[in-house]
Amino acid sequence: MYIIGQEEIDAMARVVNTKALFRYGLGHECERFEARYAAYLNAKHFSLSASGSYALTAAMIGLGIGPGDEVLVPAHTYMASATSVLAAGAIPVIIDIDESITIDPVAIEKMIGPRTRAIIAVHMWGTTCNMDEIMRIARARKVFVIEDACQAVGGSYKGRKLGAIGDIGAYSFNFYKNMSAGEGGGVVTNDDAVAKRVNCAIDPCHAFWTGRDGDSKPFAGNGARASEFMGAVLNVQLDRIDGIIGAMRRERDMILDGISDMQSLGLRLAPLNSRDHDCATNVFLTLPDGNSADQFTKTFPSVIAGKTGRHTYTEWDQVLMGEGAAHPLMNPYNMPANAECRRTYSKDMCARSLEILNRTVLVPTHPEHTAQETADIIHNIKAATRVALGHVKREQEVVRKVEAVDATKYDLKVVSW
Repeated sequence: MYIIGQEEIDAMARVVNTKALFRYGLGHECERFEARYAAYLNAKHFSLSASGSYALTAAMIGLGIGPGDEVLVPAHTYMASATSVLAAGAIPVIIDIDESITIDPVAIEKMIGPRTRAIIAVHMWGTTCNMDEIMRIARARKVFVIEDACQAVGGSYKGRKLGAIGDIGAYSFNFYKNMSAGEGGGVVTNDDAVAKRVNCAIDPCHAFWTGRDGDSKPFAGNGARASEFMGAVLNVQLDRIDGIIGAMRRERDMILDGISDMQSLGLRLAPLNSRDHDCATNVFLTLPDGNSADQFTKTFPSVIAGKTGRHTYTEWDQVLMGEGAAHPLMNPYNMPANAECRRTYSKDMCARSLEILNRTVLVPTHPEHTAQETADIIHNIKAATRVALGHVKREQEVVRKVEAVDATKYDLKVVSW
């Protein structure tokens, strides 16, 4: 969450004062947000859910994905991208990313098999997938595209809002996202029949509250309804999102321009599939190898993409262990319908992705950074690059743990994230 304040407090107070905490019949904040966000996305349907993880599961269910199906998942994403496939009864097939830190279209083309039903295009860290190429492949191979825009709320690809380009899209509104209500998520689609299945997945009693529809067949499932508090906060956050993204994009571009001379020393900029429209929540820097990335972050504390502890497939214990459900009879890995699906994983199966991730450094932006703070980030990237790539004389004590870095030694500037 980047910005929250009195407006959100006032919005939640209004919900309390009206005593209309339930979204159906009593309240209106959730319905108002759903209508506003659908319009923002230029889409027909948007449905709130309790989390981004459940939104992904509801998206799978909405498309009818289940036992017997495979879904291609990138090697670098939050684990929910893969576990949502399992929650629908299907099998996730993990494939490589490219240097944009998003799913590799070449790997998609190579890994689509006879059981592949969908591709999850994850707009990771607020950057965008190569949607033109992904959609071309998907249409040619007749598979669905599910956009995981959980980390890319407010971003676009060549002018089209992320999440609303593929067949269905999912979003997260938890604390760590661009637009936040603490927790929450949602699903976007332009298909009427799919939207009805999504609503039933999110709330099996949806038809009870909104009216039964003889054209759609309900099914049992767990509930993941949104609350009016979520809707109230998100209505305020929606008014802020474009300003937040615009500010971060301006800062990211200033940083990229400011460090362009570092490319002559060997620092490369990770490719951006839609620089003018993405979220710009991070500056993506590509170092020659993992050792130089480690040295960079020891000098200027920042994030190595492959070492966040949860976003890379090697950390997805439940998936690697084949524990796809709480009960063995409901475990998709044990289902006869999935016998012909690819169900084998290893920690080195996407070695190319691991190599890319371990030499990619993320430097976060922030919508409230001052011009001086942005200048300090540029200064720090340059200082860390010179140290990491051996262009300054280093003493033995340079190689120290990140928490022990002596900022004065490298003339680093203190920047708050």
